[in-house]
Amino acid sequence: MKRHAHFALVLLAFLAACGGKRPPAVADAPGSGRPTPPPVTRAETLEGPDVRPVDAGGGLTEGELSDVSGEGGPLEDIHFDYDSAALTDAARATLERHAAWIKARSGLKVVVEGHCDERGTVEYNLALGDQRARAARDYLVNLGVPASILSAVSFGKERPLDPASNEAAWAKNRRGHFAVSR
Repeated sequence: MKRHAHFALVLLAFLAACGGKRPPAVADAPGSGRPTPPPVTRAETLEGPDVRPVDAGGGLTEGELSDVSGEGGPLEDIHFDYDSAALTDAARATLERHAAWIKARSGLKVVVEGHCDERGTVEYNLALGDQRARAARDYLVNLGVPASILSAVSFGKERPLDPASNEAAWAKNRRGHFAVSR
């Protein structure tokens, strides 16, 4: 009996540590005493030996950058529906243009970033962002882009494009972003 009571206490402690609470769907109002994270700009880049900003040595020319429009880079973002990693028809069309643009250039590396809106836990959004990044990467591979030049990373809800807490901002933040380097 003591053993069962000990097990129950350990289980309750574990469940309490896990939280079980979801964050509020809407962030606290300004002036609530909680700091609001600063918005993330497109100037932030991934770090690592194989990732360099586009404008670093060996970057893309102005003509290459203008071939495919996109805020902050040569490839425009794709967007996802709420709580989904399924590619929309619009996302597929955009990825088809991206595949043609990437295949026409040699020596590129592309990091596909998966992003989410602020709703949901950190862990959940990291997993969903990973599914989104992999869905976009896999679609590009199916279109003939070499898998060796593509990688996927999830930022979950940690790098919002729009820090507001409303449906329009959340729709912008549910995205796949493409970081291109040589």
